[in-house]
Amino acid sequence: MRGNEFAEFNAFVAIAERESFVKAAAFLKVTPSALSQSMRQLETRLGVRLLHRTTRSVSLTEAGRQLLDHLRPALDGLARAAEAINDFRETPSGTVRLTAPRIATELLIAPRLAEFRTCYPEIVLDISVEDKFVDLAKHGFDAGIRLGELLAKDMIASRIGPDRRFAAVASRSYLAKHGVPHSPHDLQKHECIRIKRPTTGVNRPWGFMDKGHTLEISVAGHLLVNDANLALAAALSGAGVALLAEDHVRPYLQSGRLVEMLEDYSWSRAGFFLYYSSRRNMSASLHALVSFLREPLQGATSSHNGTIIGSMSKNEG
Repeated sequence: MRGNEFAEFNAFVAIAERESFVKAAAFLKVTPSALSQSMRQLETRLGVRLLHRTTRSVSLTEAGRQLLDHLRPALDGLARAAEAINDFRETPSGTVRLTAPRIATELLIAPRLAEFRTCYPEIVLDISVEDKFVDLAKHGFDAGIRLGELLAKDMIASRIGPDRRFAAVASRSYLAKHGVPHSPHDLQKHECIRIKRPTTGVNRPWGFMDKGHTLEISVAGHLLVNDANLALAAALSGAGVALLAEDHVRPYLQSGRLVEMLEDYSWSRAGFFLYYSSRRNMSASLHALVSFLREPLQGATSSHNGTIIGSMSKNEG
C-alpha cells in the first residue's frame, strides 16, 4: 500500500467514526478542505461513492459501510503493532491533555500529582477543569474523567474510583428550625438545594433505596445550582438540605458542621471513570496515565476496567 493510500483510508475512518469533516480534520490536525480533497481522490481511485455529504451531515453509503468494516480491523492491527513498539520505551513522554470535573480533580488527581511526576518525569499533564461533558475529538483532548453514568455512548472507559454513596445533609441550624426528615418523602416539605445536570441543565428527582428498591423523590426549593461546591456551601450556611456524595461532605460530617439524614435510604452510584475514544490511538503516555489512576483499584474493580460504557442518565441532584 502506498503512503497516500494509507493516509486516505485513515482519513476515511476518521470521518466515518465522527460523522463530521470538521471533527475529523481537528483530530487528524489537517484542514477540512484538505480532508475533503483526500476523500474525493479516494472515491475517484476506487470508482465508488463512500460518503453522503450535505451542508449539515455526513453519512456512509453502503459501499462506505463495507469499506469501514474491512478497514477497522486492519488499522487496529497496525495500531497494536505500533503500541507494542511503544512498550519498549523505558520512559513515556510527551503531553497528555485531560478534561475532568472539579470534584474528580480534588479527590483523585490533586493528591497524586507529585507521585505521578516522580513516576513519569517526562510526561506533561495538561489538565482542564470542566464540569460539563467535553467532546474529546472536537476539543483535542486525549482523555477525560466523568462519572460512569454520564459517559457518552461507545467510549472506552477504565474505572479509577469506587462507587460513590450519596448522603442527604443539612446544617444543625437548619434542622433545629425545620425539623429532621425521617423518610425520603418528608423531603417534599423541606427546602432542598437542587443541582442541575451538567449535560442538560435540568434537575432530576433525588434517588434513594427503600428495601432494595429504587425510590425517586421530586423535591423543591428556592436554590437551583450547577455546581456541587456551591450546593455544599449553601448547605453549610443553613440554606437547606442537599444531596451530595459522601466523600465530598465527609470532612464536614466529621467536624459536625453538617448532619447526615436518611442513612438507611442512601444509595451508591457509579464512580469516576477515565474515558477515551479508541484503543487504536492510545499513546504510551496515555497508557501510563490510565495504569497509574487505576492502581488504587486494581483487583477490587478489575471486572469494570477497559469496558465500553453506554450513556446513562442519573446524576447528582
